[in-house]
Amino acid sequence: MSYWLIKSEPFKYSWEQLLKDKKTFWDGVRNYAARNNLKAMKLGDELFFYHSNEGLAIVGVAKVVKEYYLDPTTDDDAWVVVDVAPVKTLKNPVTLQQIKSDNRLANMEIIRLSRLSVSKVKPEEWKVIMELSEG
Repeated sequence: MSYWLIKSEPFKYSWEQLLKDKKTFWDGVRNYAARNNLKAMKLGDELFFYHSNEGLAIVGVAKVVKEYYLDPTTDDDAWVVVDVAPVKTLKNPVTLQQIKSDNRLANMEIIRLSRLSVSKVKPEEWKVIMELSEG
């Protein structure tokens, strides 16, 4: 299994909305590196759901429930989506400030490639974030 982080501005699509919807396709990705990450996702891979701009925190865990297919919101076949479903809300959101201040996460893509909306998470980074979320 691989791990990922997906970002969304809460006013556009929030964790709470995903909980209500129970499943959604992850659309709107218009960056080739992020698109390639969507293409690399496999069924069952887990994702951190990060609220960007407002909140600046990882708030939940989701999973891939359908591998990539063409983005139905555009006629351009360069872009793809995956379907995601919520797994659980984190006990405590893990803020960007916490991530930046933890040396074990110094190389995390959310820090190094901060504009990337879909990024990889290493297994050891996943464990640290999950520990931090437990308080």
